[in-house]
Amino acid sequence: MTKTAARPRILWIDTARTVALLAMAVYHTGFDLELFGRIPPGTMMEPGWRLFARLIAGTFIALAGLGLYLSHGQGIRWGAFWRRFARIAGAALLVTLGTTYLLGDEYIFFGILHSIALSSLVGLLFLRMPVPVTLAAAVLALILPRLVAGHLDLPWLIWTGLTTFPVYAVDFVPPFPWLAPFLAGLALAKALGPGHPLFHPRPQTRASRILGFPGRHSLAFYLIHQLVLFPLVYGLTWLGLI
Repeated sequence: MTKTAARPRILWIDTARTVALLAMAVYHTGFDLELFGRIPPGTMMEPGWRLFARLIAGTFIALAGLGLYLSHGQGIRWGAFWRRFARIAGAALLVTLGTTYLLGDEYIFFGILHSIALSSLVGLLFLRMPVPVTLAAAVLALILPRLVAGHLDLPWLIWTGLTTFPVYAVDFVPPFPWLAPFLAGLALAKALGPGHPLFHPRPQTRASRILGFPGRHSLAFYLIHQLVLFPLVYGLTWLGLI
């Protein structure tokens, strides 16, 4: 495949990432409040909150699939791809190491960053595939855990999401079923085409640049948000303000 120039930023995609980051911060604030006993135990595992968390993760992953096609669908820019992959995979490793130290057995061994990194590699296989094939693969990724439930219960396959073993990690986003939103996002971008008006860069205002700033730096915000929220909630709890 030939190399192509980098595409300019698309405002609504950056804004969508910003919204997802804010939603994630809301969810993790609730998680911290529960940890410090400010809301009833089990609150964040209630169906509504669990659905909220899945929608946030699905949004991030679908946007990653969409972005992969917009960046590389007309020709893979290998240097840019591997630099981005290294950043995400490196950040995933930091998350694993950090949560191992802080959380012990509940450490994140395959969270959303791990999932996006692996999905990006898999997505390369689908850049030239027809849209129906990519959508079929997305559906298969979604339903495969149910199709094989109980048949692949091997400890070394826990990370895939295809086993029925309980997982105690505070965040678990395995390839199956989470390849599904990634491939769906890729298929949507491919179906519309990079020339679709939805993907045309728009003139930016000061307000739009501010709104899109977190989304342009979503990896950094993801890594630091709990470093801000956790001590903030702890401090407010210690002071008796919440």
